[in-house]
Amino acid sequence: MNTIELMDCLIGMQHLQEESVDLIITSPPYNVGKSYETKTDLDCYLSWQREVIYACERVLRVGGSIVYQVGNYINKGAVYPLDCMMFHYFLECGLIPRNRIVWHFEHGLHCRNRFSGRHETALWFSKGEEYTFNLDSVRVPQKYPGKKHYKGPKKGQLSGNPLGKNPGDVWIIPNVKHNHPEKTEHECQFPLDLIRPLIKALSNPHELVLDPFMGSGTVAVAASELSRCYIGFELLGKNIQIAQQRLTALNVE
Repeated sequence: MNTIELMDCLIGMQHLQEESVDLIITSPPYNVGKSYETKTDLDCYLSWQREVIYACERVLRVGGSIVYQVGNYINKGAVYPLDCMMFHYFLECGLIPRNRIVWHFEHGLHCRNRFSGRHETALWFSKGEEYTFNLDSVRVPQKYPGKKHYKGPKKGQLSGNPLGKNPGDVWIIPNVKHNHPEKTEHECQFPLDLIRPLIKALSNPHELVLDPFMGSGTVAVAASELSRCYIGFELLGKNIQIAQQRLTALNVE
């Protein structure tokens, strides 16, 4: 595969065979009026997202996973958490919830009339009871790596996994800011550090990763780095150009 198509993802996914994708990672537009999206009625937006989720389920293989990273829809000061509003769509089409990962990015816009938002969420669902989860590939250093059992039959042995600990479901990863080395012209760019562990944990080398809303190509870049194949759809030609430039730079390096 290894292609990014200039088309609506609903049309694009119609061209994919059923159960042909191993992993889906995406972040849909939040319907907040960014320059690359048209703000619509919330009910219409959610109805559209339901269609997308059902289309994703069709192309996802049994044993595969989907990760849907979303934030809040904000209208006239009211905050609507999109992950909560979309959750039941995944259940409707038979997907099984595995984690609700909190992405804490520490810095952001400051609010005067409510607490400032400092996190978004990533919903992870599997298609079927059996699924890929390569925990050892994403372990992080133990806080006390030399800690040992002090009594019992394992006295003197390391108490933790020598490969590190489970990273948990709260990930502290900075936003891609204007001065960040990986920053492109895209307004809301995924950090590679958010996507890499998802691809490592939820897929295997040479498997196919789909991003229906490819944007600046972060999922494609991370997939290429990690020896996975990728396919994606994007409505803006300038975003595809950005993605291709990033992929070309990756191959040059």
